Amino acid sequence: MALFDFLKKKKDGPVPAEEFAPQPDGIIGEAGEALEDAPGQAEPVPAPEELPPEGAEVPHEPAPEPEYVEKPAKKGLFSRLKDGLSKTRDSFTGKVDSVFRAFAKIDDDLYDELEEALILADIGGQTSMEIVDSLRERVKEKRITDGAAAKEELKAIITEILAGGDSELRLDTKPTVVLVIGVNGVGKTTTIGKLTNRLKNEGKTVVLAAADTFRAAAADQLEIWAERNGVQLIRLTEGADPAAVIFDGCGAAKKRGADVLICDTAGRLHNKRNLMEELKKIYRVIERELPGARKEVLLVLDATTGQNAVNQAEEFNKAAELTGIVLTKLDGTAKGGIVIQIIQKLGVPVKFVGVGEGIDDLQPFDAADFAAALFPEE
Repeated sequence: MALFDFLKKKKDGPVPAEEFAPQPDGIIGEAGEALEDAPGQAEPVPAPEELPPEGAEVPHEPAPEPEYVEKPAKKGLFSRLKDGLSKTRDSFTGKVDSVFRAFAKIDDDLYDELEEALILADIGGQTSMEIVDSLRERVKEKRITDGAAAKEELKAIITEILAGGDSELRLDTKPTVVLVIGVNGVGKTTTIGKLTNRLKNEGKTVVLAAADTFRAAAADQLEIWAERNGVQLIRLTEGADPAAVIFDGCGAAKKRGADVLICDTAGRLHNKRNLMEELKKIYRVIERELPGARKEVLLVLDATTGQNAVNQAEEFNKAAELTGIVLTKLDGTAKGGIVIQIIQKLGVPVKFVGVGEGIDDLQPFDAADFAAALFPEE
């Protein structure tokens, strides 16, 4: 039938072009229009945005301002010291405060309890007895009856002990020689690295000498710190004569015009006689190569070892002429009271304290700041 109609139309006349025009994709409805929901129907193409005339200035939206994130303020020396002494402070003041709270009046029983509290705070028996005897005299002289006032006198006594001796690192000559000694594991190499960083920041030229030649990998560790700080390191083979390293170090310090020569020396104390002979030999080399140079002999102690650190200080002080103590790892212990005992018992000043792992957490010792950090404000 469809063929007949087509032939009939062809006979009657030409077929209109509209009938052969391409139809839109999709299904054709009765009216010949494509259905809107037909599958495969093309999406309408949006009109292109009108471009600005040639040469016209194209406005630019300003870039969003970056969000300001406030950085935490860097803590000052006293704040870091106070934070580092938190464990010692909690232990020390807790014991002392409990004594003053337990007694309504100041009498012999209070003094006995206070002495015991100080011993438990790692201040040592002899030093604790001397502190309590001094407090007893001051309370009597000033006719103190109030516990708070007596506690202030206790703080003053401890501050005076801490202030004993010269706690400043003396760099009077060019170069000054700093000999650093201490047993393995106390943080001797790290202390040298941090001290080097401090001196460099002060504008000093530093040379390092790896003269602790009997400890495995000691020179390798020191080399890492030398590279980090950008300073020269003098080293020889493991087991070499320490005095030979010092000799080369003195030559390098003179050649470079260095301000400070820091020597990593004896790291053992199993034989005091050998240690003493080794240090004497080193002293002779320094005197010959750098006549008149000032020598600082610093003993590094680990505060976490408590009374053992005090014993080490006594033995080293017999073998070497110590000019100062460096007390490390104070932030990790409640035994910081040994500072008071070391200064009172040995008469050797503490010159630096380590209160953290950061490179700037090796701080010069300040007696007033240490006492203030030990006794929190009420």
